[in-house]
Amino acid sequence: MEEAFIYDAVRTPRGKGRKDGSLHEVTSMSLSAQTLNAVKERNNLDTRGIEDVIWGNVTQVGEQGGCLARTAVLASDFDEQVPGLSINRFCASGMEAVNLAANQVKGGAGKAYVAGGVEMMGRVPMGSDGAAIAVDPSIAMEKYFVPQGISADIIATEYGFSRDDTDQLAVESQRRAKAAWDEGRFNKSVFTVTDRNGIAILDHDEYMRPQTDMQSLGSLKPAFKEQGEVMPGFDAVAMLKYPHLEKIEHVHHAGNSSGIVDGAAAVLIGNKEFGIENGLTPRARIKHTAKIGLDPTIMLTGPVPVTEKVLAETGMTISDFDLFEVNEAFAAVVLRFMQAFNADPAKVNVNGGAIAMGHPLGATGAIIIGTLLDELERQDKEVGMATLCIASGMGAATVIERV
Repeated sequence: MEEAFIYDAVRTPRGKGRKDGSLHEVTSMSLSAQTLNAVKERNNLDTRGIEDVIWGNVTQVGEQGGCLARTAVLASDFDEQVPGLSINRFCASGMEAVNLAANQVKGGAGKAYVAGGVEMMGRVPMGSDGAAIAVDPSIAMEKYFVPQGISADIIATEYGFSRDDTDQLAVESQRRAKAAWDEGRFNKSVFTVTDRNGIAILDHDEYMRPQTDMQSLGSLKPAFKEQGEVMPGFDAVAMLKYPHLEKIEHVHHAGNSSGIVDGAAAVLIGNKEFGIENGLTPRARIKHTAKIGLDPTIMLTGPVPVTEKVLAETGMTISDFDLFEVNEAFAAVVLRFMQAFNADPAKVNVNGGAIAMGHPLGATGAIIIGTLLDELERQDKEVGMATLCIASGMGAATVIERV
C-alpha cells in the first residue's frame, strides 16, 4: 500500500458571513478557484498530474449547487482535464475530502489529489437547501430531532458543564487566536483574497473579537432557551430520549458557539513518487482516518467515539498525541472531548478555534488539518489529530504524523 503525504495546506482568511463581510462580494466558485490557484502557484504544479479535486461544501444549492468542485477547477488555472467531486458530510465535509483523497492515494488510485472545501455562509445561508431530518416528520419524530444548539445544551447538561465553563473556553479561544495572529502563526498557510480586479480585500480572520471577556459574555442571553422551552419546545422532544434529565440547562449563545463566516481551504496530498517528480518535500503523512455514526439527538458528541475508534484501530493512546484540533462548533463539544480523555487543555486548539475565528462549514475540516500541521512544525512535535462533531450524529477524525 502507498503512503499518503501532505505536501501543502492553504486557506483563505475567514470573512464575516454577512452582507458587510469582506468576502461577501466573492462567489463560492471564485473563492474555491483562488484557493486552488494558491496550491498551484505555491508548489509550481503541473496540474495535469492531479488525479482529482475533492471539494466539500454543505449547503449545495444556488451558487454552491451542482458539482462545485468541477466548476471551481474550470474557473481556476488548473488544467481542464482535472475532474472534480463535490461531497457533503456536513461540518466534516472538508475533512472527509482530505480523508477520501488520502485513502485513494493509499489504494493506488492516482498519485495526487487536491482536497478541501468552501462555504460562503453570508451568500448561501445555512439550511437553505432543506433537510429531511429537520422537516420530514416521518424521520424527525422517530429520531427525536432537535436543532444543534439544543444538542449542545444537552451535552452541557448531561456532562455537567456550566455557563461559566463554556464562557471561559470561549474567552480562551479568543485569547489564543489573537496571540496566534499577533505572532504570525498562520502566515505559512493563509493567502490574501483578491477581488476580480486583483485588488486585495482580506488578509486576516475578521470575525475575531479579542476584547471578549467573562463580563461581556455574561450579558448575552442563552440563544436556544426559547427554542427549547416555548411549547411545543424542543426540550420536551429531547427529554423523551433522555428522560433522566429533569431539565436542559441552556448555556450556549453567540459568544461561546462557532461564528458564521465565509472561507475555503485546500490540502495537497500525494504519494512519494509524486513528490519526487515535482521536487516537493512531504510535510506529514496521513497516518489514519476514521468516521462514525451516533445518536442523532445529542448529535455533537462525535469527537469522543471517533477518537475511541482511532485508538482501537491504531493501538495508540491519548498520550501518544502531541496536539489536538477539536472543532469548536459549540464550547461543550470541546469540553466533553477533554473530559472524556482527560486531555491536557494546553494541547487542544492551541491557536484558538471556530468560536474565535468562525466555522465555514464545508472548509473547516481542511482548515483544522492545516492548522494542526503548522502547529506541529512550529512546536517541533510529531503526531496530532483533528476531529469534528457532525450534524445528525456523526464524527470524523484525521491523524497526521510529521515526516
